Amino acid sequence: MNFKHSIIIGFMLFAMFFGAGNLIFPPGLGFQSGDYFWMAIIGFVITGVGLPLVGVIAGSISKGGYRESLKVVHPAFAVIFMVVIYLAIGPFFAIPRTATTAYEMSLMPFMDGTGWVSLLIFSIVFFTIVFLLSYNPSRMVDNIGRFLTPVLLVTIVALIIKAIMMYISNDSGASAEGFDTTAPFSVGFTEGYLTMDAIAAIAFSVIVLNSIRDLGVTSRKELLIETVKASSIAALLLGIIYVSLGWIGNRVDLGGEQVDDQNLGTFLLTFVANDSFGQFGAILLGVIVAVACITTATGLIVAVSEYFNSILPKISYEKFVVVFTLISLVLANQGLNQVIQTSVPVLYIIYPIAMASVALLFLTYFVPSPRLSFQLPVALVIITSILSVIHRNGWMDLGWIENMPLFANSFEWIPVMIIGYIVGYLIGMKHEKVKYS
Repeated sequence: MNFKHSIIIGFMLFAMFFGAGNLIFPPGLGFQSGDYFWMAIIGFVITGVGLPLVGVIAGSISKGGYRESLKVVHPAFAVIFMVVIYLAIGPFFAIPRTATTAYEMSLMPFMDGTGWVSLLIFSIVFFTIVFLLSYNPSRMVDNIGRFLTPVLLVTIVALIIKAIMMYISNDSGASAEGFDTTAPFSVGFTEGYLTMDAIAAIAFSVIVLNSIRDLGVTSRKELLIETVKASSIAALLLGIIYVSLGWIGNRVDLGGEQVDDQNLGTFLLTFVANDSFGQFGAILLGVIVAVACITTATGLIVAVSEYFNSILPKISYEKFVVVFTLISLVLANQGLNQVIQTSVPVLYIIYPIAMASVALLFLTYFVPSPRLSFQLPVALVIITSILSVIHRNGWMDLGWIENMPLFANSFEWIPVMIIGYIVGYLIGMKHEKVKYS
């Protein structure tokens, strides 16, 4: 496999990751963080770039990917957790969000009035395109990696360069009211959850592995090396664009224009595009958003459909594409804000479990460990994550949980994971160690 193929797969992976949340959240974080921008954006890049990179690579540790690796906890956990992840990044949250973001940023600027009818018509057209691209997954690498990604990169780089040139002499704005200036890194880190990229990496790793295998790579070592190459290309592109979009949001001069706090990211991007290119800016931004959201939705439909076809082989891949496309179409018509609000508590439960699982996979790959040292920390992280979300959302008063180390920074699951691993290792050290194949 030559470097050209690595670039094509890396481009494909970048395009699948770079969707709705990747566009709207960095500039919003940059605007709100003010003088605390760099600490906030570093936290965001770790969850928005670092964790997805690690997540895709971790998927190649075992030839069977996460489906096999997570069986070290329990076969039922491997299935249930993967189903939850695929549904969350698929038809329930991430895919509908791509359509609603594309609608708000590609169509709304050109319309005097909008409503449920226009959203319905747009989402039908959007998902028809996604369906056609997803129906034949063998052509997806070419469709996205060779054609759509270059269009996406050229358009977004044009916008970024122009905006940076305009705002280069501007100072950071004041941090927004309500922004936690005592923990900007944590704010950026948890804001990165909303991109859903770290959990999407678990799904996309399968597509990357299959794409590399299709090029004749079969050995585990070569699969790991080629996965590192492709995912590093995607991570580099994502990191540059995130920091650039965040910096633009941090330095933009709104000239006294009233800020739309409810749709901050979309508002800022629309303003910057118009400020940079005038009327053409709305067209340029519309192309960026449409291509970014279509490529991400396509990658997600393929990933989710392939997974469910693998666990329910009696139902064809094509039928799953139809089902998940229709579910996404229906849920997209809730509107962007509703999709985001519904997803937040679910993501705050899933993310720590996913991050702990990936971290433990890497650790046990290099440090052979007993099965209990994986099972115990994952179980404890699941319990901690659920209780933390219940308390933070006011569904039940669990004041004692605030005394846990790092709770104020939303990292209370990390000490729990570490303690669980150590205890599990000590108790199970006389038992057989986990080995990946």
